[in-house]
Amino acid sequence: MINSISKAFNSAKKEGRPALLTYTVAGDNTKKNSLKILKAISKYADICELGFPHNTPIADGGQIQTSSYRAIKNGTKIKDVFEIVKDFKSSKFSKPIILMGYFNMILQYGQNKFLNDCKKNKIDGLIVVDLPWPENKKFASKCKKKSISFVQLISPTTSKNRLISIIKDSHNMIYYISMLSTTGGKLKVSPKKILLNYEKIKSINSNKNCVIGFGITEKSISSLKSADGLVVGSAICREITNSLNKRQNPVTKVGNMVKKLKNKIL
Repeated sequence: MINSISKAFNSAKKEGRPALLTYTVAGDNTKKNSLKILKAISKYADICELGFPHNTPIADGGQIQTSSYRAIKNGTKIKDVFEIVKDFKSSKFSKPIILMGYFNMILQYGQNKFLNDCKKNKIDGLIVVDLPWPENKKFASKCKKKSISFVQLISPTTSKNRLISIIKDSHNMIYYISMLSTTGGKLKVSPKKILLNYEKIKSINSNKNCVIGFGITEKSISSLKSADGLVVGSAICREITNSLNKRQNPVTKVGNMVKKLKNKIL
């Protein structure tokens, strides 16, 4: 499946660096600013992950929960998420968009309606945190028919046999959760150990793009730059919170932060 996600990885590889993926919550800190933040980020990021605000997240740490709370307080619904993406995709700042969320929201919205709206609004990929393999096979197949990449998740405890099956069924991106924690936890595993595990994954199929996420900050990102891609989420959500607390412009602050992250991996 050659879509804009694959193209983004190919472009980064040609430049001899990992792809930079960012995560923000749709509607944080306002719906309008959420779009502005996406545009500011996209000057430096290769792929933008956008989260659905959710009141009971199982994988998200405190920083992303705070962002979700702000977005929910602002009244952000699924239709608003699609609206933000639609505006972003029609702008000159457009980059591949991966929506990230939980399956119960998709079920409530209606699977087919959800995927049709993803297609209509040019969503490039989906990460559904609580829909693991092999339970996700049917939904992943539906995504593929719509040319939407379903991103499989793997962790340090994923067995070798299970790894082989997940990688075989994956589309064009695999997400390696670097440690057994919620997002934004302090990096409890050394970058060397993370890369050792990462290389075992890549040895199964070197053609599949594999990104590393969870616990990556401005301080640790450069030590992991041999990966295909690196995801920064909680650190960005923290920057939004800090700028709001200090009455600073979150759009400018986040844009500057992502620029620094990009410079660390060049």
